[in-house]
Amino acid sequence: MTEIRSWRSFRFYVLLSSICLQLISGLADDPANSKNVKKAEGHSSSSGSTGLRVVIICLGIVAVVAFSVFLFKLWQKKKREEQHARLLRLFEEDDELELELGLRD
Repeated sequence: MTEIRSWRSFRFYVLLSSICLQLISGLADDPANSKNVKKAEGHSSSSGSTGLRVVIICLGIVAVVAFSVFLFKLWQKKKREEQHARLLRLFEEDDELELELGLRD
């Protein structure tokens, strides 16, 4: 149980750090430092491009997280089916044992 919690907290920290890195890189180009108008106009068009990049990266992160959740649910389902099959085999063996011992007809 603690292993699952530590894995979730690790994924949360990775997600948080990637978002922080994106924000830091987006803040790196400060328009207040521009010296002429053309440079400021060029920056405004690149900020739209930066916004698009951030949106694409966020969508990529969401897709990776969704895929990870899907794989985790699939893994859980597989483990549950394996445990169910083991349980059924256990009871089948008990039935055969009872028949061999003559406890049940």
